[in-house]
Amino acid sequence: MMGKVSKKSKVFYILYIAVLFVFFYLPIVVTMIYSFNDSKSLTNWTGFSFRWYGQLIQDGSIMKAVLVSVTIAIFATIISTVLGTLTAIGLSKCRRFVRETVLNINNIPIMNPDIVTAIGLMLLFSSVAMPRGYFTMLLAHIAFCTPFVITSVYPKVRSLDPAIADAALDLGATPFEALTKVIIPMLKDGIYAGVLLAFTMSFDDFVISYFVTGNGVSNISITVYNMTKRTNPTINALSTIVILVIAITLVISRLIPAMLKNTMRKILIAGLFILIGVSIFAGVRGGGRTLRVYNAGEYIDPKLLEDFEKTADCKVVYETFDSNESMYTKIKSGAEYDILIPSDYMIERLTKEDLLQQVNWSKITNKDDLNPSLLNNAFDPKGEYAVPYFAGSVGILYDKTIVDAEDVKTGWELLRNTKYKGNIYMYDSERDSFMVALKALGYSMNTDNRQEVEEAYQWLMKQRDTMDIVYAGDDVIDNMISGNKAIAVVYSGDAAYIMQENENMEYIEPGQGTNIWVDAMVITKSCNDLDLAHAFMDYMLDYDVAYKNSSYVGYTSPVMKVAAQLKLDEYAEIGAYSPNFEGEKNEVFRYQEPAIKELYADLWTKVKAY
Repeated sequence: MMGKVSKKSKVFYILYIAVLFVFFYLPIVVTMIYSFNDSKSLTNWTGFSFRWYGQLIQDGSIMKAVLVSVTIAIFATIISTVLGTLTAIGLSKCRRFVRETVLNINNIPIMNPDIVTAIGLMLLFSSVAMPRGYFTMLLAHIAFCTPFVITSVYPKVRSLDPAIADAALDLGATPFEALTKVIIPMLKDGIYAGVLLAFTMSFDDFVISYFVTGNGVSNISITVYNMTKRTNPTINALSTIVILVIAITLVISRLIPAMLKNTMRKILIAGLFILIGVSIFAGVRGGGRTLRVYNAGEYIDPKLLEDFEKTADCKVVYETFDSNESMYTKIKSGAEYDILIPSDYMIERLTKEDLLQQVNWSKITNKDDLNPSLLNNAFDPKGEYAVPYFAGSVGILYDKTIVDAEDVKTGWELLRNTKYKGNIYMYDSERDSFMVALKALGYSMNTDNRQEVEEAYQWLMKQRDTMDIVYAGDDVIDNMISGNKAIAVVYSGDAAYIMQENENMEYIEPGQGTNIWVDAMVITKSCNDLDLAHAFMDYMLDYDVAYKNSSYVGYTSPVMKVAAQLKLDEYAEIGAYSPNFEGEKNEVFRYQEPAIKELYADLWTKVKAY
């Protein structure tokens, strides 16, 4: 017999539980609090406001994503539960060899990394020429949810007395009645567990959904992921609503069980049919013209897409990618789009591989308004394939109240000044980091000279070992707004955004030269409507449209009058908005041959390996 638990042990146990609850729920509480923050910053509180909830409601893409997530989760849960339950029951009647073989196969997708499953399903759908969209996402979710249902239900099946079904048949029940009125009710605990697991897995999935979707279909996970590419407080508002809905559902399920058994059950069934109807009609596409656009996340004012649809009387299927490389992978896997908006070096690669077609400049009426410096660049020397979309530079953002002005004049060497040890963010990017080192050494950032690349590697290694560097991604935006560090390597558009929020920040392009990048609109070989594609590109270069887009995103417009006007208005006194496109030592990234790219990748892995 166990002795009494001491008072000290009880206190320790209570503290332990309290710490666990704080660890698990404090981030949720912080998210909910900052959903009412008036600032664009995700961490710097400036005042109470419902601003982001209003923006959330007005953002049609988020509302569509919620509908997709909910309906996909419901359909996948229902279908996978039926399939999983029937399979579990069937396995109990199979021979041992068959049963164990199937169960081992069932464990493969459970143990398999999501990325492997995602790539496999993507290749499967491409190989059978199945258009990716809502249906392929649903099939994928059914595929990865069903094994979890089988795993939940099968142990309950094994615990049943094998004679129960025979007894039901002997008493006059039909096989179907024996299944539905005897066996399944006895399995309800395992089935409920499978239902909850399947719904949670489906509603929460990102990796698999990201690779198997298409035709402008995005669930909440994909939408939120794209929103994180830029600081977007709407994420907090969306997360808060999802948390509240889940909490309310749990409370209702606990406090009103009778309602769930009777009236609420009818309401839920009616709601399910309404969702089915809405999702079916939402997926019906008209017979009009359609333009398929593939762009980086958070890289356009969504209202402009709606305006273009009205102007051109068409439907825009708009999808987003997180990097040029993931975009390239999807294109090579068979995905088809009309317009892509990649970066300079990727445009060169797509051109070399004959994946693009030439632009008919006679249909681009706004061509004369473009900055000449952004045309006929090294990645498109004859200006045949690329219509500039945004442009900018990579530079150093610094806190002028902390960093000495004389130190700033040293350019990239500022990043190795030991006065600022532990106070620097480097951009977590292989090419950008090597660009910094190569330019600091006086070399071309596109060099394929192995000795120069090795010197750049040593520069980065010395910086890493002496400066206590933090390698950051897009989170550098909010960190610099909050003033967490004094120096950061950033893109000019991000710098402009940060400087609007934190007046202590300043931006420079080092005199040793830097990366001047150009993102451009290109037309794919699979484009179905060339006239509509050209109309879209021309539309994005219209003065009013370009002004709204650049103001929304924060990067420099290729339309000269727009760039000049924004420099006087919204981005007055913000030097990051006006990169030096004609700087003598500035360059654009060029396509790297596989051998040299592998060298850079290997060395970058060593830099990060600490």
